[in-house]
Amino acid sequence: MVMKTVRILGTGSFVPPKVLSNFDLQNMDIDTSDEWIVKRTGIHERRMADPDVATSDLAYEASLKALEMAARSVDDIDLIIMATVTPDTCSPSGSNWLQARLKATRAFTFDITAACSGFIFALNVAEQYLKNGTCRTVLVVAAEVMTRTLDWKDRSSCVLWGDGAGAAVLTMADSGPQILSTHIHSDGANGQLILLPGGGSRTTPITRESVERGDHYLKLVNGNLSFRMAVRRFEESIRESVCHNGFDVDAVDWFIPHQANLRMFQILSRSLKVPLERFYLTIGKYGNISSASCAIALDEAVRDGSIKPDNLVCLPVFGGGLTWGSALIRW
Repeated sequence: MVMKTVRILGTGSFVPPKVLSNFDLQNMDIDTSDEWIVKRTGIHERRMADPDVATSDLAYEASLKALEMAARSVDDIDLIIMATVTPDTCSPSGSNWLQARLKATRAFTFDITAACSGFIFALNVAEQYLKNGTCRTVLVVAAEVMTRTLDWKDRSSCVLWGDGAGAAVLTMADSGPQILSTHIHSDGANGQLILLPGGGSRTTPITRESVERGDHYLKLVNGNLSFRMAVRRFEESIRESVCHNGFDVDAVDWFIPHQANLRMFQILSRSLKVPLERFYLTIGKYGNISSASCAIALDEAVRDGSIKPDNLVCLPVFGGGLTWGSALIRW
């Protein structure tokens, strides 16, 4: 008899239709160029939500696709976990806005704030609720409108980010893609390396002065140090997940990372001694969508047939906080 374990019933994703290319950024009088951006990040374009579109709107579209693939209705959902650093409002939570939009009245909801690692943190929490029997069906959503957090004069940061959402429906079952393990870590002492200072109790309320200081923009305080730390944590997370499950790195068919920077994955490819072609990358067309990047890439890899039955899939992440981790899935 096969024991029931945590399985993924369906995935979904959604990105806004508006494309913001590197050439568009040049025309916005930002001190940058397509060549400069591509060389340093691998990004060619990203998606941008319209002014009247909020994070929960993107999450809603991704959730519907995940529920359709899972052959589940909103009435089946016991819990909605949203990973985001850009909720519609500070209160109610982004997941509450999503619950209302879905009309998922049976579900209880909450948000997780783990920056670019949010999707894996949310999967980890969902695992606990499923394993202890509190919930039977969990909707995990990672969604961001990062373009609302940017200083469009700061070329070191504004060229990186985009908007979008990814989702997964999880349950306990004896068949289907199996989450073998998730691993999550934090380093609060270095959390200020990637910082969105405005709006919290540590800073003053929103004032003209706080806006003029740029307190409400996302800041990469030390991009070079963050880059080096990310590469190290990505590799640690990959090795942790495969070793925990008794595999070698070579056994992994697909690495689907948080889409941070192409150069990071070129370095990782060499360090791990695996071909770069085994990294499923969407950064070129979507940029960095924080918590949603990994979830969107996973859904696209499923839908375009890249992931095959029995494939071993590793999802490593790194983000502000600092946070990092990984999931290993047997498809």
